Amino acid sequence: MSAEATTDERAGILLVDDMEDNLIALEAVLGSLNEPLVRARSGEEAMKALLRQRFALVLLDVRMPGMDGFETATNIKRLDQTKDVPIIFLTGAEDEPGYAFRGYATGAADYLTKPFDPWVLRAKVSVFLDLYRKNRQLEHLLSREHVHGKELSTRLAALEDQLSDDTPPNLTDLRARVHEIRRLIG
Repeated sequence: MSAEATTDERAGILLVDDMEDNLIALEAVLGSLNEPLVRARSGEEAMKALLRQRFALVLLDVRMPGMDGFETATNIKRLDQTKDVPIIFLTGAEDEPGYAFRGYATGAADYLTKPFDPWVLRAKVSVFLDLYRKNRQLEHLLSREHVHGKELSTRLAALEDQLSDDTPPNLTDLRARVHEIRRLIG
């Protein structure tokens, strides 16, 4: 069973850049991944989008008017709902050398300079999409195990109640309950 088949949602990618040409370029490079690409033209728009839906990854421009990429990343990492969303910073090659350090210091998972190699960007994004799918699959498995554990606990409690009665237990019923518990465990 593939990871995609076990999750109930596709892994969205949030593209945050104030320049239309950059958003178009990102969509052209990432469109072949067949995942939803959501645009945000500012840090404020990005935060609203992140609070509305789950994303596998944020591609975030550093230099934007208003809330810049560093401030946006700080806000993303500050919220429980969004703190685990990986961020790849994208910035111009002419930007300050200290930007990379600042990006990693705010919680970025990676940092690329523009113009970026489309193959490298697609490969990096693919890794984060795979991680997202595996995490979702793990969440589903853990949820199912939790439900299984609760059911097992309930059945064991019922069996203990039956055995603690003063009346002798019905052996056929007792065997059936033990068989059910074994089925749940195995």
